Amino acid sequence: MKTVLLAGGFGSRISEESAFKPKPMIEIGGKPILWHIMKEYAYYGHTEFIICAGYKQEYIKEWFSNYFLQNSDVSFDFSNNKNEITIHHSHIEPWKVTVVDTGYNTMTGGRIKRVQEYVGNEPFFMTYGDGVCDVDINKLLEFHKSHGKIATLTAVKLAQDKGVLNIGGNNAVKSFREKSVNDGVTINAGYMVLQPEIFNYLTDDTCVFEKEPLAKLASDGELMSYTHTGFWQCMDNIREKSMLEKLLACGQAPWKKW
Repeated sequence: MKTVLLAGGFGSRISEESAFKPKPMIEIGGKPILWHIMKEYAYYGHTEFIICAGYKQEYIKEWFSNYFLQNSDVSFDFSNNKNEITIHHSHIEPWKVTVVDTGYNTMTGGRIKRVQEYVGNEPFFMTYGDGVCDVDINKLLEFHKSHGKIATLTAVKLAQDKGVLNIGGNNAVKSFREKSVNDGVTINAGYMVLQPEIFNYLTDDTCVFEKEPLAKLASDGELMSYTHTGFWQCMDNIREKSMLEKLLACGQAPWKKW
């Protein structure tokens, strides 16, 4: 199955780096977070990717165009006015990567719509290019196949980090307790499986996937959630980037299974 990756946004909340490159190309552990996500899918045997690029899309294309050379042992022979390159050993993943310019200002639903011709008439994975997770991709796929609906999203509980107040009608604090895992809100973490019928729910470049399409799928009874209780973390700011860097540096990155 193909995996569609949304990688066209501006990343304004992490502008310290996204001013120079697309947010999914910001590195953690020396590799773009997009690469880490791709490694997750490849670990479960899914190695064909369609990247929905937009903002600074040339950066993504250039990175992949140089990837083979940068991860190979190479001899350059300039003797006798030659310009020969010999590849000795390559340390590269057996991936097929299609990078599609889906427009500078296109919304998420519009970006997915624009890659329909590359997806074809078959189910596909779809996720965002700025969050890593240790979800079992094949168990997610098995769950999706079991219910026969158009869309499955991975749901995680986003914990809150503040104490919990029970406030009475007169604004008096009736009780206080520390946070617990049950206080968090359940959110869409991406890591979706979609049937090709999803394209019927998408319109044009102004279509925001997380609004009308998902709402319509839900009202039609065609949206299911796969509950994930493990690790998930997006990279919206420098603090979250630093946290992911630290997990990698100390060998405790839950998503790194390879």
